Amino acid sequence: MTIFKTTELLNNLVEITEENIVVAQKKLIHLGKNQLSWSPNTDSWNITEVLAHLNKYASFYHHTFDEKISKTRFTESKDTFTPSPLGRSAWKSMKLGNAKNVKRKFKSPKGTNPQVDRDLITHREVDDFITNQNQLLAIIDAARGVSLRKVKIPISISRIVRLRLGDALMFVIYHNQRHVQQVLNVLNHPKFPKKENEG
Repeated sequence: MTIFKTTELLNNLVEITEENIVVAQKKLIHLGKNQLSWSPNTDSWNITEVLAHLNKYASFYHHTFDEKISKTRFTESKDTFTPSPLGRSAWKSMKLGNAKNVKRKFKSPKGTNPQVDRDLITHREVDDFITNQNQLLAIIDAARGVSLRKVKIPISISRIVRLRLGDALMFVIYHNQRHVQQVLNVLNHPKFPKKENEG
């Protein structure tokens, strides 16, 4: 059975989220349109599409986190957190391997796939991603004052299925980390455009 120390778990989630912000601020915010829209092949997402996907998830989960944390009566934080079997399966499927490699690939639901739903593209992807990650830091901070086990979060594809708050936070943040690594892979591709096209 996996048992986490609550403070260590939340601190680790903060660290991942802060790293995501640094990547966006140092490597993405100054990219040109041709760089943001470049991908190695037609089946791969470009940076804009990856961030649009993450921003769509944030629009659901961050509001849900805020609502459930602010309204819960379970305002006593415990020293440890034990994932549920369902929760562990969910976040473990998202977590990167030790070499920061993706262990399992998944097909994104149509409503979160920017290659299917072009309305997800706003052309504010980088700024919105940074805003969302800062918002997530505030959510993690608020989570320190409630029960990670007893606060329940419905998942985006089913309001009936709910995860423990701790599991849901790990799922969302490991999902973010997974796709930020995807962005870094695009940036590090040998054919990635080195600078913005002029004109």
